[in-house]
Amino acid sequence: MNQGNSEENTSHAADGPAGFERGTDGPKVIVVGVDGSDSSWRAAAYAAGLARRQNALLALVYVQPVLAGGAALGVSVVEATEEIAEELMAEIRTQAERLRGIFEVRWEFHTFRGDPYSGLVRAADDLTADAVVVGASERAGHRIVGSVAVRLVKAGRWPVTVVP
Repeated sequence: MNQGNSEENTSHAADGPAGFERGTDGPKVIVVGVDGSDSSWRAAAYAAGLARRQNALLALVYVQPVLAGGAALGVSVVEATEEIAEELMAEIRTQAERLRGIFEVRWEFHTFRGDPYSGLVRAADDLTADAVVVGASERAGHRIVGSVAVRLVKAGRWPVTVVP
């Protein structure tokens, strides 16, 4: 009698939206956007905790902005953004070393060029991300135009967590 109910429940459990995968243990790759801001470091810390608990790969992504106006001002934009990427990498390594033995997280650092939204989309696609984590925008203008986080959520391609 119970077996009939079990079979019935099993058949209903197999029903679900097309493409939904049952039996997975959570995300395998978590992408987090970092840019050196306080909110991006909080997002990285949150994502690192998720990655540790899920035994997922943490992909820290810095998107190097391409500023056409910077060249007109005599600023070497490429050198400046690469310097920021190197500083971020050094800070990430320092924090990882400080926490070695306490929290073990598999991580990689990636840089992409472009605007932050397009760069994070490309990173998430290239790395086959299961989740994306970003810090809340600290710019007032984003309330009008829309933040990177809002645009990622609207894309509807991954679960997106926005960390304040």
